[in-house]
Amino acid sequence: MNQRDTVDRDILDRAAEHVRGVLSGDGTGHDWHHVDRVRRVALRLADAEGADRFIVELAALLHDVADWKFHGGDETAGPRAAREWLASLDVDAGTIEHVCEIVAGLSFKGAGVATEMPTIEGRVVQDADRLDALGAIGVARTFAYGGHRGQPLHDPDAAPVLHESFAAYKEPGGTSLNHFHEKLLLLKDRMQTESGRRWAETRHAYVEEFVERFLSEWNGEDGP
Repeated sequence: MNQRDTVDRDILDRAAEHVRGVLSGDGTGHDWHHVDRVRRVALRLADAEGADRFIVELAALLHDVADWKFHGGDETAGPRAAREWLASLDVDAGTIEHVCEIVAGLSFKGAGVATEMPTIEGRVVQDADRLDALGAIGVARTFAYGGHRGQPLHDPDAAPVLHESFAAYKEPGGTSLNHFHEKLLLLKDRMQTESGRRWAETRHAYVEEFVERFLSEWNGEDGP
């Protein structure tokens, strides 16, 4: 391992330690284990797509340190926290700018809001984060977060809302099941890498099957 690799590994190890400390005890589905899963998937996508592994891993580690959902809806909290922490380690300015750009643009902001990433590293991390919102873990995380917000599981009289702005998306209310229609089931078609699109197919199918099963049980239609 050369000197640059040693320095990069040290930064990544310190970032992992930092994030583990910040997110320990989280019960909303945005905990250290979420970050670690995103990191591992992002690195696999980085290898498949030819992205810079250091930038990808660092951005994946820092992407949820100050999520707007837990900081009064402030979408600048995340990139600001990442910038301050990276600067405290004297990380070079180019790396800081790239990582903070990814953190700032990563989050889903509503059905009508475009969130395209300008770099392959950003596209890789965004796809990895969205993959963690799909499949069995995505289902579990949806209900964990819905419980945190005090949302009902389902209300047949409340239709899903395809939010046209980030401000509307941040408004309280809604149900956990509606979140599947308002976000999760939209993600497959918003993957930005070929590898991410292929990976999303299976997880998306699981979510569709879950919603169908949920409604069948809700309506008492699943019995013999």
